[in-house]
Amino acid sequence: MKTSIATVSISGTLREKLSAIAKAGFDGIEIFEQDFVADEGSARDIGNMIRDHGLEITLFQPFRDFEGLTGDLRRRAFNRARHKFDTMAELGTNRILVCSSCHPQALGGIDRAADDFAELGDIAREYNIQVGFEALAWGRHVNDHRDAWEVVRRADHPNVGVILDSFHTLSRKIDPNTIRRIPADKITFVQLADAPLIDMDLLYWSRHFRNMPGEGDLPVTDFMRAVSATGYDDWISLEIFNDQFRGGRPEGLALDGHRSLIALMDDVRRLEPDVSVDLPVIPARVQVQGVEFIEFATRGTEAEALRKLLASMGFAAIGQHISKQVTLWQQGEIRIVLNEETTGFADHAYSVHGTGICDVGLKVASAADTTARARELGATLFNQPVGPGEFDIPAIRSVGGSVMHFIDEKSGLSEVWDVEFRDAGGPTTGAGLRRIDHLAETMSYDEMLSWSLFYTSLFDMRPSGMNDVIDPDGLVRSQAIRTPDAAARITLNGAETHRTLAGSFLAESFGGAVQHVAFTSDDIFSSARHMAEAGFQPLKMTDNYYRDLAARFDLDADRIAAMQAHDILYDEDAQGAFYQFYSQPFGGGFFFEVVQRLNGYDGYGAPNAPFRIAAQKRMMRPKGMPST
Repeated sequence: MKTSIATVSISGTLREKLSAIAKAGFDGIEIFEQDFVADEGSARDIGNMIRDHGLEITLFQPFRDFEGLTGDLRRRAFNRARHKFDTMAELGTNRILVCSSCHPQALGGIDRAADDFAELGDIAREYNIQVGFEALAWGRHVNDHRDAWEVVRRADHPNVGVILDSFHTLSRKIDPNTIRRIPADKITFVQLADAPLIDMDLLYWSRHFRNMPGEGDLPVTDFMRAVSATGYDDWISLEIFNDQFRGGRPEGLALDGHRSLIALMDDVRRLEPDVSVDLPVIPARVQVQGVEFIEFATRGTEAEALRKLLASMGFAAIGQHISKQVTLWQQGEIRIVLNEETTGFADHAYSVHGTGICDVGLKVASAADTTARARELGATLFNQPVGPGEFDIPAIRSVGGSVMHFIDEKSGLSEVWDVEFRDAGGPTTGAGLRRIDHLAETMSYDEMLSWSLFYTSLFDMRPSGMNDVIDPDGLVRSQAIRTPDAAARITLNGAETHRTLAGSFLAESFGGAVQHVAFTSDDIFSSARHMAEAGFQPLKMTDNYYRDLAARFDLDADRIAAMQAHDILYDEDAQGAFYQFYSQPFGGGFFFEVVQRLNGYDGYGAPNAPFRIAAQKRMMRPKGMPST
C-alpha cells in the first residue's frame, strides 16, 4: 500500500507541508498547482526538493475545463494540456488529474468527451504521462464516476484512466459497489475524503467541510472495499478541503491523515478477506473494558484540599506506594491515585498544569495489542524509569500531553495494586459510588476531530453526533465517544474562546486534559445523603431550575423536593431517565459529577449543561479579575 496526500490538505507553505508529510510517514504527495505556483523554486528544483524528503510526486492537479469544448476554446484547452505536461516533465511526475468540466460553453455527450480524451491520450503518450478523468460531483455534464468510466472506456486509450474520489461518489449517494465493475488497470488514482452529513450545496460542502476518513459520516470504508475488490493496489491519497485544517498544525494534520489511511485499509482487509493489502499485520481495534484508574498530579495545600474532597465523597486511602509519595484511593471499582512526587512525569505535569489528572489507565483486553496498534497508527509511546518492584506498564501520550496507560489481566498487569501498594488501612464503607461513568476531556475546538480519530482508530469505540453546549460567554462543541457496551465513555469538549468555562479551564491549567470525571451510583439520593453527612458541598442550583423542572416533567412534588435538597439535576428521553449532581469546582476549574442512569438512558444530561455552567461561573472569580 502506497500512501499519498494532496498538499492542499494541510496548512503551511509547500516546504512546511513537505516536512510534515514526510515525518508522518507518507510515501508521496499530490502537488496542488497553487502550492507549486506560490513557491519560488523552479519546477525542477521543487521536484528535487520533494524527492529529497523521500517523497514521490504521485499526481499533478488540477487540470480544469478540458472536455466538451469547441473551436478556439478546444484548441486552447489542448495547448494548456501541453504546457502542463511540460511542467510535469520538469517536476518528475507522470500522472495528472483532469476534473470534469464546469465550463459554461462545454457541450455534453459521452462520445464527444471520449474523443477529446482519446486525442489527449495521444499527446500524453509522447510524455509517458497517465491522464486520470475525475467526475466532479458538481460537474456540468459528467458528475458520476459511472459516466466518467464510460468516457474512459470509449476513449479506449492506454494513457487514459479514471480517477475515483470518495467524496464525489458518496456525496451524491452513488452506490460505491458500482466501482467493482471497473478494471483495476483503468483506475489511474484513488482519492479519499470523509465529511459530516450536511444538507448544502455540493461545491461549498466539498470546499469547506471535508475531513479525514473516519472523522465524518460518509461510508468511506465501503467505497474503499469496492476499489480494493477490483484488484487496484496502487496509490491511495487524501484530498481534503477544510477551513478548520487551514489554520491547524501541519505536523498534526499530516499525522492524522496517515493514521486515518492505516486504520481504513486495516478495516478493508478485515471486511474483504479476499483482498490483498500491502500493510503490516496489526492487531484489531482494542476492546476497552473500563477505566482502571485516574491519577492526579498534586502538591501541598492543593493535595490536602483534594484529599478532603475525596473523603467527603466516600473515598478512602487504601494503599501507599512502596517507594513513592503516591497514595491509592478507592470506592467500588473506582481507583484514584494521588501523586505528590517531586520528580518524574507527575512532577512535570504539576509544574505545568497545577493539580489535575495527568494519567488515565484503561482496562483493555490486551495491553500488548493496544500498544502495537497505537505504534502503527503513529501514537507517541511513553515511558519513564521503573523503580525496584514496579511494573513496566505500557503507555502512550494522550490529550494535552497527558499519559494513557493500558492494563490487562492476562499479562498480570492488573496485579499492580497488590504488588506496588502497601495496605493503608482506610475505611471502605463509601457513599455508593460504583465505577467511572465517563471522563470529560477539554481541548480547543480545532483539536476535536484529531482526538476523535485517535480514539476511534485505536479502540473499539464509536462517536455520537456533535452537540452544542451553550455557555453564557460562548459556545462549546461536545461529542461523546463510547464502547459498544458503554463500559467506557469519553466526552470531548471543544472550546472556541477562553471566555467559556471550558476555555478558561484550558487557560488556567495551561492546556490540561480531563476537566471532570463522572461516577455512577445505583441510588443517587442515598449517595447524596451520605456525602452530605461527610461534609460534601454540591454545586448549588437555583430555585428557578426546580420550578422549571416541575413544568417540564411529570415528577411528583416530593421527588422534586428531594432533588432540590441535594442539588440533583434531572433529564429524561424516550429510553429512560438521568439524575446528576456536581462538586463545586476546584483548582483551575476541575470538578466531579455523580450520575444515575435509569432504563437505558444513554445521554449526558445535555439540557442541564447551561444551568450547571452558569452555577459554576457564579463561583469563579469575576470577569476581568487576574488570577494572581
